[in-house]
Amino acid sequence: MLEISGIHKTFHPGTVNANHALKGLSLHLAEGESIAVIGGNGAGKSTLLNAVAGVWTVDSGSIHLDGVDITHLPEHKRAKYIGRVFQDPMMGTAGNMQIEENLALAARRGERRGLKVGITKAEREQFRDMLRILDLGLENRLTDKVGLLSGGQRQALTLLMATLQKPKLLLLDEHTAALDPKTAAKVMEVTRTLVNRDRLTTLMITHNMRDAIEYGDRLIMMYEGRIALDIAGEEKQKLTVEDLLAKFGQATGASETTDKLLLG
Repeated sequence: MLEISGIHKTFHPGTVNANHALKGLSLHLAEGESIAVIGGNGAGKSTLLNAVAGVWTVDSGSIHLDGVDITHLPEHKRAKYIGRVFQDPMMGTAGNMQIEENLALAARRGERRGLKVGITKAEREQFRDMLRILDLGLENRLTDKVGLLSGGQRQALTLLMATLQKPKLLLLDEHTAALDPKTAAKVMEVTRTLVNRDRLTTLMITHNMRDAIEYGDRLIMMYEGRIALDIAGEEKQKLTVEDLLAKFGQATGASETTDKLLLG
């Protein structure tokens, strides 16, 4: 489904600030597979995600999604294949519009729009059914402005909107990092429900090792622009934070502390 082959990315090349952020990285995600990516500051996690999203193009290598070469495709043209949820809960929704209006826009993404978002009675009932999955009571608040919602409610709504058209790839960019622990746990529960329901191919960047261990089919740990660890199956199911740190140290020879690995 997602095939990343030997990608390199250097920022500010030829200057004293040159940063070789991705160093020949290759990664394959099968259809319906969910991967959590973790690593310390400067490991290349966000650079990888942004390269796949098309925020910037890679210097060399290739990126294919469902057999389509998207390596040089601009971000707005990749959007029809990719759903994305950002760290900031404010980024995925329009706060001055109603909940149902936000959902209508997400449902009609890629279609030609007029000046007004017209919502039929059937669509409204469909939106209520969708919102019940979140278990946040939003199905009874369809006409509320999104700006009135809490950060967690807004992020859960963003998740629903990003998955509404069942994208070929879902990118989760540290999407619980700005939330308090209780709210973050709820959003992760919603994430699991939506991803598992539609078997969405998912690439999740996280700073939380426990989330990386608990969620997804595989765990990738990055270090200095490369993949240091790729753990799946029974090995991942039995993994603990202590095991992960030990494996990371063995794979890289690094003496990173837990605090440093949890950052970024």
